[in-house]
Amino acid sequence: MTGIVQHNQCHLYRINGVNDHIHLLTDLHPTVPLADLIKDIKLASSQWMKKSGQFSAFEGWAEGYGAFTYAYRDKEKIMNYINNQEVHHGKKTSREEFCDLLVEAGVDYKERFLP
Repeated sequence: MTGIVQHNQCHLYRINGVNDHIHLLTDLHPTVPLADLIKDIKLASSQWMKKSGQFSAFEGWAEGYGAFTYAYRDKEKIMNYINNQEVHHGKKTSREEFCDLLVEAGVDYKERFLP
């Protein structure tokens, strides 16, 4: 995933995840559409995970994704949050976390579209 981000002229600051999702903190080069970057990451990582044989339970990425902007002054806080995914998800499910992020960002969402 790091290579894909770099190939798209972006910088990956942090990546971490748990069994059902990942978090990436990256900048986005002005010439790269976010949807294209996500598509490239999902496609290449899916192929690699299936081919490697190390992720036998992996059936594919979810159809959607969430992307949020951040203030540069919050970069360290977000990197720490990403670093501590295992601890964080001992308290909240992925769905609860995503809903909290949507509410915090002021996004009006519909339950039927959530993972």
